[in-house]
Amino acid sequence: MKPGSSSRIIRAIRVLWVLEFLLLMLAVSAAVWLRFMDDPGSRSAFIETAPFRTALVALFITGSMTAFGLYQAHVRFNRTDFLLRLVLSFAFGGIALLVLYYVLPVTYIGRGVLAMSLLLGLPAVMLARALVHQVFGADVFKRRLLVYGAGRHADLINSRLRRSSDRRSFVVVGFLPVPGHEVRVSEDLLLTSDKTLVELADTLNIHEIVIAPDERRGGVPMEDLLACAQRGIGVTDLAAFFEREAGMIKLNVVDPSNLVFSGGFDHSLPRQLSKRFFDLVAASALLLVTWPLMLLVAACVWLESGGPVLYRQTRVGESGHAFELAKFRSMRTDAEKDGVARWASTNDDRTTRVGRFIRSTRLDELPQLFNVLRGDMSFVGPRPERPQFVDQLNSEIRYYNVRHSVKPGLTGWAQLRYPYGASVRDAEEKLKFDLFYVKNHGLVLDLMILLQTVEVVLFRRGAR
Repeated sequence: MKPGSSSRIIRAIRVLWVLEFLLLMLAVSAAVWLRFMDDPGSRSAFIETAPFRTALVALFITGSMTAFGLYQAHVRFNRTDFLLRLVLSFAFGGIALLVLYYVLPVTYIGRGVLAMSLLLGLPAVMLARALVHQVFGADVFKRRLLVYGAGRHADLINSRLRRSSDRRSFVVVGFLPVPGHEVRVSEDLLLTSDKTLVELADTLNIHEIVIAPDERRGGVPMEDLLACAQRGIGVTDLAAFFEREAGMIKLNVVDPSNLVFSGGFDHSLPRQLSKRFFDLVAASALLLVTWPLMLLVAACVWLESGGPVLYRQTRVGESGHAFELAKFRSMRTDAEKDGVARWASTNDDRTTRVGRFIRSTRLDELPQLFNVLRGDMSFVGPRPERPQFVDQLNSEIRYYNVRHSVKPGLTGWAQLRYPYGASVRDAEEKLKFDLFYVKNHGLVLDLMILLQTVEVVLFRRGAR
């Protein structure tokens, strides 16, 4: 995500990561002290390389937490879900450390020290999360917003950002109706005042004004907004606000000028090179790890329903160019015997028994690693669609073709944020996230999506 569009919640998550990183290092140090309490010589020997080895433990655990979505800016889960993710993060992080110790013995800290470190670190992180939520979740630490407008567009904040998890970085003080415009917002949320916009913002201690009238022409007091900006009060339009806080591009409020003048769409040579390098490394590493599994899946597909094992299908790639995508076959060979393309559906009766399993676990998509290595696809990007569906969606959904300005991906931002899509409406919802990625893609965002894809696969979200 671009630094220019990062919200305060993103910065807060970075601070949280640093805090928990330090807590985990402290947990390792405490474990060493407890383990070697009666052996000062061993404790002194460990202390010589302590910073490096304790930092490795903290890095692996926080990395695992990232993979399970615990540092995701736009995430919603209950306490049980959080606890499960946290426990799994420590378990997978501990396993990864054991593998590291086998490969690089010099990093070894001892099984006893590692176990005690995890046992001490887990409650420490839980306590830190609870304290951060209690302290910084209070309204006093949030940005105070005034929404200029109270119509259909402004009410989207109430309908799409209504949960407390959506509003961790801001509190809406109220909605100021635009004279002569329709009011859709609930009356108890409206602000009424004879003061100017500047005076009202000063009175209410407003940090940011979100511009959200249904009609811009004649409805935006530019002189007052300029005066607010001069006083240090932020001024943001609704499209940029949703992009920042929800990680999506709202199709019904964004216009071409928002996309053109707000930056992003990085296609510079350094970005192209870094993305291709990332694709080659990620695809090669995953292929190296999963090739035995791919052979097993191929055998299961063949044993259940014979050949062919692979299913090849034309998809639309970058700049609208078609390419042939490969997947392990998960449906009957006569799934589309009439030649008509159909959306996959829940409990699709065309899916085989093996197919249902490999689709739910995303194993059917592993052959697409070769598409990534060939350059047809990227590791991260919008999922490629079939030409028949693309023609339909281009005609029915605004900006749909913009997603083809980058290579399609094996995984993507929309896959993390929205379940499997099997209709025009689902495609429209996913496009909001695909456009966010297309506009804001970068190496850091790609790495974050790659790590959090682990969560999607393990919890089987979005597959059909």
